[in-house]
Amino acid sequence: MTTNRINSNFDSDKLYPPVGSLCTLSHELKNYMTYPVKASFPDDELLAQKLLLKGCEPLPRRCCRPPSPPNYTEPYPIPKSFWSTPPNSSGREKTRWVIKGKTKTDFAIEGVLVMKRHGMIRIGLDIGGGVGTFAVRMMERNITIITTSMNLNGPFNSFIASRGVVPMYISVSERLPFFDSTLDIVHSMHVLSNLIPTTLLHFLFFDIYWVLRPGGVFWLDHFFCVGEELEGVYVPLLESVGFNKVKWVVGKKMDRGLELNQRKYTVLSINICQGMNLNLAQ
Repeated sequence: MTTNRINSNFDSDKLYPPVGSLCTLSHELKNYMTYPVKASFPDDELLAQKLLLKGCEPLPRRCCRPPSPPNYTEPYPIPKSFWSTPPNSSGREKTRWVIKGKTKTDFAIEGVLVMKRHGMIRIGLDIGGGVGTFAVRMMERNITIITTSMNLNGPFNSFIASRGVVPMYISVSERLPFFDSTLDIVHSMHVLSNLIPTTLLHFLFFDIYWVLRPGGVFWLDHFFCVGEELEGVYVPLLESVGFNKVKWVVGKKMDRGLELNQRKYTVLSINICQGMNLNLAQ
């Protein structure tokens, strides 16, 4: 496809299909790309998500309109939208990240922000952020967080957006779509665990290092694994990326019983660029 703006220095006189066009799920991808041009298209979210989870990411563009959401209503204005659903008084949402939890692996946001000079954590990313509560808590502190989420068992992206924070519809398999050394903080809770293949997790940790600015904070919140995997696999994996550990707290994961010998740990790490002098109080 030829464009109207030509810049031969960047080969921008032509547009090429994204990587998703080379997807191995050729039948499913063909169905995804069979649509009425310039018209509304029936909801095919399940097909799109299947392609994403199978590595066809990013999906190729389409020249059609999405279906109109049924019974659509306008969202509440900010800040009412933050806690209309779920209400701030409901269960864990009332205290999560606001006060230090009952276990030593539960960190509060204020305990993390105090590590940096006031105002130096401004923008960031929450990987697999569920319903967007972490982003809401940070926005209450004038910090902008983008939340990645899939729509597994629910319309999570739409729900996050309804609260007035920004969702990003990508899986953990995709390269993080941010420029190098730009984010102040990357957070993830529960999603990064031993359920993710080790090689993929290693690439993801490097991705996080790439997008964090020098001195940026990686908050690995409640990572869980089997006991012997901690020192044998995941500690060396994280250390090999080059993070400098600031806080490292390990505890037992009790919700599935002691017999599984599961461990959970919460890590605060600082992104250190080689040859850089960093004062953590700044």
